[in-house]
Amino acid sequence: MRKYLFGTGIIGAVTGGLSMLKAIREGEPFTWRTALAWLSWGITLALAIGTIVDARRASTGHLAPPDSPVAGHEKKYLKDRLDR
Repeated sequence: MRKYLFGTGIIGAVTGGLSMLKAIREGEPFTWRTALAWLSWGITLALAIGTIVDARRASTGHLAPPDSPVAGHEKKYLKDRLDR
């Protein structure tokens, strides 16, 4: 489980969210740029979670969607899991 939680995508999304929360606490005005930053953060978090889900499914023997970063590597993920 920790290999998923400590992946670079999740760490990047969390640190980005924390920096935006810090800016809100300091009284920065909410502008359209802030809204776009939050939208971007949400998309980044969704992509990171989607990659984790695809990697987990690939390690259980399921096929990943063709647009997934783990597509084509399902056998490797399954082999790594079976070796443990």
